[in-house]
Amino acid sequence: MRPSLTEPLLASDEPGPYRVVNPQGRTPMLFTCDHASHAVPQSLGGLGIEPRDLTRHIGWDPGAEEVTLRLSERFDAPAILSGYSRLVIDCNRRPGSATSIPEVSDRTIVPGNIGLGPADAERRVESLFRPYHQAIADALDTIEEKGRKPVYVAIHTFTPELAGFRRPWHFGVLWDDDPRFARPLIESLRRHPGLCIGDNQPYSGRDHFDFSQGHHATSRGLPTALVEIRSDLVRDDPGVARYADLLGAALQHVLATFGLQSEGNGC
Repeated sequence: MRPSLTEPLLASDEPGPYRVVNPQGRTPMLFTCDHASHAVPQSLGGLGIEPRDLTRHIGWDPGAEEVTLRLSERFDAPAILSGYSRLVIDCNRRPGSATSIPEVSDRTIVPGNIGLGPADAERRVESLFRPYHQAIADALDTIEEKGRKPVYVAIHTFTPELAGFRRPWHFGVLWDDDPRFARPLIESLRRHPGLCIGDNQPYSGRDHFDFSQGHHATSRGLPTALVEIRSDLVRDDPGVARYADLLGAALQHVLATFGLQSEGNGC
């Protein structure tokens, strides 16, 4: 059963639509994690799917939250993480698009999203999507008000296999028209023997399927990269530590080329 249109989507005892970590971080960069959680508001009754499906990649980006938190600590930089599943509303898709509130994801039907009316969809936008993106905008404003140009780094994970194709990449770095941060990051990651690094793989930033990077970084002319990590590599604490460290070292190298000094404790 769907909530009444006059009732709030989130109950008073539920977490908010986003989480801010280290808001006073001293390094002028912002980490974001659009798919950090697989939670569903109580009012939506689990969207009518099995709980185990929510913990699959259709419900969130496994490992992305933990990597984001480690990088935020390493660089002493703020991070903004989404609070609810991408199946409730995808914070990296434009509202109203076919994949914003999917009725089917990776062949899994999502009953709670089928036949959703405009008012129900707008409730999710107003309750979850807009507050998350306003928090990102506010964090970037705070850095810029200090007279510094922030670097915007979005953290995602991707499935090791899709449509029968085994994806070989350990990391992928996505970018569109502005290569000034993404390409040096790719080159830095490729210095590690044994790593397979995708340049606009497994997806391309030029396809404009994503929302957040263009809306916040490209629109402001910020140095930016969207980083994808293969999710089987960050399924446990040792994996998270290893790949967060590899990415952190590469980011540190690129920051230095931009004349930015990390204030963190691990660089």
